[in-house]
Amino acid sequence: MQFGIFTVGDVTTDPTTGRTPTEHERIKAMVTIAQKAEEVGLDVFATGEHHNPPFVPSSPTTMLGWIAARTEELILSTATTLITTNDPVKIAEDYAMLQHLADGRVDLVMGRGNTGPVYPWFGKDIRDGISLAVENYALLHRLWREDVVDWEGKFRTPLQGFTATPRPLDGIPPFVWHGSIRSPEIAEQAAYYGDGFFHNNIFWPKEHTKKLIDLYRERYAYYGHGSPEQAIVGLGGHVYMRHNSQDAIREFRPFFDHSPVMGGGISMEEYMEQTPLTVGTPEQVIEKTLTFREHFGDYQRQLFIVDGGGVPLKAVLEQLDMLGEEVVPVLRKEFAKSRPAKVPDAPTHTSLLAARDAERARSAEPAA
Repeated sequence: MQFGIFTVGDVTTDPTTGRTPTEHERIKAMVTIAQKAEEVGLDVFATGEHHNPPFVPSSPTTMLGWIAARTEELILSTATTLITTNDPVKIAEDYAMLQHLADGRVDLVMGRGNTGPVYPWFGKDIRDGISLAVENYALLHRLWREDVVDWEGKFRTPLQGFTATPRPLDGIPPFVWHGSIRSPEIAEQAAYYGDGFFHNNIFWPKEHTKKLIDLYRERYAYYGHGSPEQAIVGLGGHVYMRHNSQDAIREFRPFFDHSPVMGGGISMEEYMEQTPLTVGTPEQVIEKTLTFREHFGDYQRQLFIVDGGGVPLKAVLEQLDMLGEEVVPVLRKEFAKSRPAKVPDAPTHTSLLAARDAERARSAEPAA
């Protein structure tokens, strides 16, 4: 099972000091966070994609390419790649280039994002959101798997004899997760292609999350990719830790109360009851995270958010130390217990390449 972190890259005032980092500081902090994630033994770093203040990660491939040159093992991913407003040709080429630079340590989470105005900024209509996601990914899927593509659709100019360059590393496209928190059409899309499904459940009660994951698992099996238990699922999480739970609650409360997405409504304690947010000790984070398997079945990737909302870099790095030293080792051990052998690991470039080569070897064997 893979463990990692994701960031949305917001530039937010620290409510405890009143200081707002510059864009430069926030960008550099994200790089530091990624390097720290590898240092403490995490598997994945994922960045969001946004094109509006107060967010800075408008060019995920630039950032991930920079991080790739400064890490060796870390899987580099996106918390969302905007399949709706990015040209699928550009996605195909940008991420294949990143895949080569990172020696295969790349995958993506395709999504529609949560910022409505981004659509007209890139010449699209938000009312076409689902249709754009379906059509654009259908083209992207072909661009990574066919050397020459003829294509015509509704939302971009036709392609005639087009070859995206560079070709995917070793002929293996980056693995794709389809991210959604509310759209059954996206769960269906993930199932149809046999791709992963990532539900970033940090704002949602488990009952809502379970419905989409169950739908994805059921349809994954329907399309013949394996049993429902073999479907590839990823989940989000949100943590703030101290070795004394009251210290964690006291420190994090100002960030919660001033958060534009969490504060202003129910109390932090109520919010923790209803969502994956855990503010407390490493032991409490372990206990809460282990319940995810009870609700959603065995899954392959767990990403936590530990920055954002104005939390200072020093505190973020301390969260990573606790994740790497105290939380993730226990979670790896506990999640491995009673995990059925038929449940696959999260695909990586290495595992996909090995599977492809094994299939070719079987096909080349003479018939008995």
